[in-house]
Amino acid sequence: MIIDMHVHESKYSSDSHFTLEEAVARAKKVGLDAICITNHESSDIFDEAHEYSKKSGFTVLVGAEILTYEGDLLVFGVKDIPKHKMHASELVKLAAKHKGITISAHPFRNNNRGLGEHIRTVQAHLSGVEAFNGSTLPHHNLSAYTLATELNLPCVGSSDAHILEKLGRYATVFPDKVRDERDLIEAIKQGKVFPTMLRDGKYNPIDIYWPGEEFDIASKAAV
Repeated sequence: MIIDMHVHESKYSSDSHFTLEEAVARAKKVGLDAICITNHESSDIFDEAHEYSKKSGFTVLVGAEILTYEGDLLVFGVKDIPKHKMHASELVKLAAKHKGITISAHPFRNNNRGLGEHIRTVQAHLSGVEAFNGSTLPHHNLSAYTLATELNLPCVGSSDAHILEKLGRYATVFPDKVRDERDLIEAIKQGKVFPTMLRDGKYNPIDIYWPGEEFDIASKAAV
Protein backbone atom coordinates (compact mmCIF):
# COMPACT_ATOMS: atom_id res chain seq x y z
CA MET A 1 0.00 0.00 0.00
CA ILE A 2 1.07 3.56 -0.66
CA ILE A 3 0.14 5.97 2.13
CA ASP A 4 0.62 9.71 2.58
CA MET A 5 1.59 9.82 6.26
CA HIS A 6 1.17 13.55 6.95
CA VAL A 7 -1.91 15.45 5.76
CA HIS A 8 -3.76 18.43 7.25
CA GLU A 9 -7.43 19.23 6.64
CA SER A 10 -9.15 22.52 7.25
CA LYS A 11 -11.68 21.67 9.99
CA TYR A 12 -9.08 21.08 12.70
CA SER A 13 -5.95 22.61 11.12
CA SER A 14 -6.71 26.28 10.49
CA ASP A 15 -3.72 26.66 8.14
CA SER A 16 -5.03 24.01 5.73
CA HIS A 17 -7.10 24.86 2.67
CA PHE A 18 -9.01 21.66 1.88
CA THR A 19 -11.58 19.38 3.48
CA LEU A 20 -11.38 15.71 4.37
CA GLU A 21 -13.60 14.91 1.41
CA GLU A 22 -11.35 16.85 -0.96
CA ALA A 23 -8.28 15.11 0.47
CA VAL A 24 -9.75 11.67 -0.22
CA ALA A 25 -10.74 12.63 -3.76
CA ARG A 26 -7.23 13.92 -4.47
CA ALA A 27 -5.64 10.83 -2.90
CA LYS A 28 -7.66 8.54 -5.15
CA LYS A 29 -6.75 10.61 -8.20
CA VAL A 30 -2.98 10.39 -7.63
CA GLY A 31 -2.99 6.67 -6.83
CA LEU A 32 -2.70 6.55 -3.06
CA ASP A 33 -4.22 3.69 -1.09
CA ALA A 34 -4.66 5.61 2.17
CA ILE A 35 -3.93 8.90 3.90
CA CYS A 36 -3.12 9.84 7.48
CA ILE A 37 -4.81 12.96 8.82
CA THR A 38 -2.34 14.54 11.23
CA ASN A 39 -3.81 17.85 12.33
CA HIS A 40 -1.96 20.27 14.57
CA GLU A 41 -2.26 19.33 18.26
CA SER A 42 -5.51 17.45 17.56
CA SER A 43 -6.94 14.04 16.73
CA ASP A 44 -10.53 15.27 17.13
CA ILE A 45 -11.35 14.21 13.59
CA PHE A 46 -10.84 10.53 14.52
CA ASP A 47 -14.50 9.37 14.54
CA GLU A 48 -15.50 11.55 11.60
CA ALA A 49 -12.56 10.34 9.51
CA HIS A 50 -13.25 6.69 10.22
CA GLU A 51 -16.91 7.12 9.40
CA TYR A 52 -16.05 8.79 6.10
CA SER A 53 -13.49 6.06 5.39
CA LYS A 54 -16.25 3.44 5.59
CA LYS A 55 -18.60 5.59 3.50
CA SER A 56 -16.05 6.29 0.76
CA GLY A 57 -14.34 2.89 0.77
CA PHE A 58 -10.97 4.62 1.09
CA THR A 59 -8.70 4.09 4.08
CA VAL A 60 -8.28 7.17 6.28
CA LEU A 61 -6.08 6.89 9.37
CA VAL A 62 -5.67 9.47 12.10
CA GLY A 63 -2.71 10.67 14.14
CA ALA A 64 -1.60 14.17 15.12
CA GLU A 65 1.29 16.57 14.59
CA ILE A 66 2.41 17.83 17.99
CA LEU A 67 4.85 20.67 18.56
CA THR A 68 7.29 19.97 21.38
CA TYR A 69 9.87 22.40 22.75
CA GLU A 70 12.41 20.83 20.37
CA GLY A 71 10.23 20.45 17.27
CA ASP A 72 7.28 18.67 15.63
CA LEU A 73 6.48 14.99 16.03
CA LEU A 74 3.89 12.91 14.22
CA VAL A 75 2.13 10.74 16.79
CA PHE A 76 -0.02 7.67 16.26
CA GLY A 77 -1.69 5.50 18.88
CA VAL A 78 -2.10 8.11 21.62
CA LYS A 79 -5.82 8.55 22.28
CA ASP A 80 -5.67 11.67 24.44
CA ILE A 81 -3.44 14.33 22.89
CA PRO A 82 -1.53 16.25 25.60
CA LYS A 83 -3.03 19.66 26.31
CA HIS A 84 0.24 21.19 27.44
CA LYS A 85 3.50 21.59 25.55
CA MET A 86 6.06 18.90 26.29
CA HIS A 87 9.70 18.15 25.63
CA ALA A 88 10.29 15.69 22.80
CA SER A 89 11.80 13.22 25.25
CA GLU A 90 8.55 13.23 27.24
CA LEU A 91 6.32 12.78 24.20
CA VAL A 92 8.25 9.88 22.68
CA LYS A 93 8.13 8.07 26.02
CA LEU A 94 4.41 8.81 26.40
CA ALA A 95 3.69 7.33 22.97
CA ALA A 96 5.81 4.27 23.71
CA LYS A 97 3.91 3.79 26.98
CA HIS A 98 0.65 3.69 25.01
CA LYS A 99 2.23 1.31 22.45
CA GLY A 100 2.09 4.06 19.85
CA ILE A 101 4.78 5.62 17.68
CA THR A 102 6.43 8.98 17.10
CA ILE A 103 8.02 10.16 13.87
CA SER A 104 10.21 13.24 13.61
CA ALA A 105 8.47 15.57 11.14
CA HIS A 106 10.57 17.62 8.68
CA PRO A 107 13.59 17.48 11.05
CA PHE A 108 15.81 19.99 9.23
CA ARG A 109 13.25 22.44 7.85
CA ASN A 110 14.46 25.98 8.55
CA ASN A 111 11.41 27.17 10.51
CA ASN A 112 12.50 26.09 14.00
CA ARG A 113 9.89 23.32 14.06
CA GLY A 114 12.13 20.34 13.33
CA LEU A 115 14.05 18.20 15.81
CA GLY A 116 17.23 18.30 13.74
CA GLU A 117 20.22 16.88 15.56
CA HIS A 118 18.06 16.54 18.70
CA ILE A 119 16.92 13.27 17.13
CA ARG A 120 20.11 11.80 18.57
CA THR A 121 18.94 12.43 22.12
CA VAL A 122 15.54 10.75 21.66
CA GLN A 123 16.45 7.99 19.21
CA ALA A 124 15.98 5.23 21.80
CA HIS A 125 12.23 5.82 21.84
CA LEU A 126 11.73 7.51 18.44
CA SER A 127 9.99 5.28 15.89
CA GLY A 128 11.05 6.91 12.63
CA VAL A 129 12.03 9.97 10.64
CA GLU A 130 10.10 11.82 7.94
CA ALA A 131 13.04 11.79 5.57
CA PHE A 132 11.08 13.06 2.56
CA ASN A 133 8.55 15.83 3.20
CA GLY A 134 6.79 17.39 0.22
CA SER A 135 6.70 20.84 1.81
CA THR A 136 10.42 20.93 2.65
CA LEU A 137 13.45 21.90 0.56
CA PRO A 138 15.30 18.93 -1.00
CA HIS A 139 18.61 19.52 0.78
CA HIS A 140 16.82 19.63 4.14
CA ASN A 141 15.15 16.32 3.28
CA LEU A 142 18.53 14.84 2.43
CA SER A 143 19.89 15.93 5.82
CA ALA A 144 16.98 14.10 7.44
CA TYR A 145 17.60 10.99 5.35
CA THR A 146 21.32 11.04 6.15
CA LEU A 147 20.76 11.20 9.90
CA ALA A 148 18.00 8.58 9.84
CA THR A 149 20.16 6.09 7.97
CA GLU A 150 23.12 6.79 10.24
CA LEU A 151 20.97 5.98 13.27
CA ASN A 152 19.20 3.07 11.52
CA LEU A 153 15.75 4.63 12.01
CA PRO A 154 12.87 3.85 9.60
CA CYS A 155 12.36 6.50 6.91
CA VAL A 156 8.94 7.63 5.71
CA GLY A 157 7.73 9.97 3.00
CA SER A 158 4.73 12.27 3.13
CA SER A 159 3.35 15.49 1.70
CA ASP A 160 2.62 17.59 4.80
CA ALA A 161 -0.05 19.00 2.53
CA HIS A 162 -1.88 22.20 3.44
CA ILE A 163 -2.91 22.87 -0.16
CA LEU A 164 -4.53 20.17 -2.26
CA GLU A 165 -2.00 20.19 -5.08
CA LYS A 166 0.77 19.02 -2.75
CA LEU A 167 -1.10 16.01 -1.35
CA GLY A 168 0.69 12.80 -2.29
CA ARG A 169 3.92 14.47 -3.46
CA TYR A 170 5.84 12.02 -1.28
CA ALA A 171 4.37 8.94 0.37
CA THR A 172 5.34 5.74 2.15
CA VAL A 173 5.20 2.20 0.80
CA PHE A 174 3.88 -0.49 3.15
CA PRO A 175 4.49 -3.92 1.60
CA ASP A 176 1.75 -5.44 3.78
CA LYS A 177 -1.90 -4.36 4.00
CA VAL A 178 -2.68 -1.57 6.46
CA ARG A 179 -6.26 -1.81 7.71
CA ASP A 180 -6.05 0.56 10.67
CA GLU A 181 -3.73 2.60 12.88
CA ARG A 182 -2.52 -0.52 14.69
CA ASP A 183 -1.33 -2.10 11.43
CA LEU A 184 0.47 1.14 10.55
CA ILE A 185 2.11 1.32 13.97
CA GLU A 186 3.35 -2.28 13.83
CA ALA A 187 4.75 -1.85 10.31
CA ILE A 188 6.71 1.25 11.36
CA LYS A 189 8.00 -0.51 14.48
CA GLN A 190 9.25 -3.38 12.34
CA GLY A 191 10.84 -1.01 9.82
CA LYS A 192 8.75 -2.52 7.00
CA VAL A 193 8.35 0.77 5.10
CA PHE A 194 10.19 2.94 2.60
CA PRO A 195 9.52 6.32 0.95
CA THR A 196 8.34 6.93 -2.60
CA MET A 197 7.88 9.98 -4.82
CA LEU A 198 5.07 10.99 -7.18
CA ARG A 199 6.68 11.74 -10.53
CA ASP A 200 5.16 11.88 -14.02
CA GLY A 201 1.78 10.78 -12.67
CA LYS A 202 2.96 7.63 -10.89
CA TYR A 203 4.85 6.58 -7.80
CA ASN A 204 8.51 5.86 -8.34
CA PRO A 205 11.29 4.58 -6.11
CA ILE A 206 13.59 7.12 -4.55
CA ASP A 207 16.88 5.83 -5.89
CA ILE A 208 18.90 6.41 -2.74
CA TYR A 209 16.40 4.46 -0.66
CA TRP A 210 15.16 1.42 -2.56
CA PRO A 211 15.10 -2.12 -1.20
CA GLY A 212 15.76 -3.78 -4.53
CA GLU A 213 13.90 -6.09 -6.87
CA GLU A 214 12.06 -7.96 -4.12
CA PHE A 215 9.31 -5.31 -4.19
CA ASP A 216 7.28 -4.31 -7.23
CA ILE A 217 5.95 -0.80 -6.64
CA ALA A 218 3.60 -1.01 -9.59
CA SER A 219 1.65 -3.88 -8.04
CA LYS A 220 2.32 -2.58 -4.49
CA ALA A 221 3.15 -6.07 -3.31
CA ALA A 222 6.15 -8.16 -2.38
CA VAL A 223 7.26 -10.52 -5.14
